Amino acid sequence: MSSATARACANIALVKYWGKRDASRNLPAAGSLSLTLGALVTETTVAFDPALSADELILDGSNARPKDIAKISAFLDLVRADAQITARARVTSKNDFPTSSGLASSASGFAALAVAATTAAGVALSPRALTILARQGSGSAARSIYGGFVRMHAGNNPDGSDAYAEPIASRLADRVRMVIAVVGGGAPKSHGSRDAMDHTARTSPLYRAWVDLVPADLAAAEGALAAGDLAALGTVAEANALAMHASALAARPAIFYWQPTTLALLAEVRSLRDRNIAAWATMDAGPHVKVLTTIDDAEHVATAMRAVPNVTDVLVSSPGSGATVIG
Repeated sequence: MSSATARACANIALVKYWGKRDASRNLPAAGSLSLTLGALVTETTVAFDPALSADELILDGSNARPKDIAKISAFLDLVRADAQITARARVTSKNDFPTSSGLASSASGFAALAVAATTAAGVALSPRALTILARQGSGSAARSIYGGFVRMHAGNNPDGSDAYAEPIASRLADRVRMVIAVVGGGAPKSHGSRDAMDHTARTSPLYRAWVDLVPADLAAAEGALAAGDLAALGTVAEANALAMHASALAARPAIFYWQPTTLALLAEVRSLRDRNIAAWATMDAGPHVKVLTTIDDAEHVATAMRAVPNVTDVLVSSPGSGATVIG
């Protein structure tokens, strides 16, 4: 039996990933840009054992659902093919934050799985190749292979060989913080991200406009990172998130993740900016609000988020590191 344990951090997209150009290969319809967060961590152990008759998955201390095991098995098949082995694996994974609620647990989960599984199987991959592997489990997982700001390329090749992630250096990484306001206790969401984005792509009259918007938003975000301009980055991130949710709201029937507390948080973020506090909101496929801010203003923002009724937790995160083997 061979085993390895890896650690990976979730990432929050500032220019969103929403929709696929090829679902079978998990290829994104457009590029994306994210910030890896040190406060949201997954640890995963993979043990290949010839005595096992099937793959097993223990997630957050409980036996996983059959559909989750099937997804993990399909991913492990990619690693087994590279390693030229047939042994099944026992996978034990734990998140230190709510799972499947809109806090990017699939990103950190599949990034950690990619690193642990390849290490346990004896497969040596470059960081870029690891991002391509992780992407096949979850489109956003490619970005969690790296720390800090990360750019995901959608690529053009049918085989996905040019759909990979790479880090972006910026002096903002030393001073940026993300405040995460958890709504509803982090309960699992009713619409999974994958099904929701597929439904939006099929039925929303605003979806094509969303895809067409992304290249300009990516250019603006990369320009802001190069210039060290947090206000410019926050402005495009907030607008991009609202556009993504607009496309989902226009789906038929609508995909609606927001709760009344979500709207109250968004209003508070605007109020903070009116008081000259650095604060720009972003949201993924869930009700939680993440606020891009600075090291100087992070506690002001966190205090304001905690004061919003029905916010159940508030985390302040610095940029996280890339996925790594820890055992």
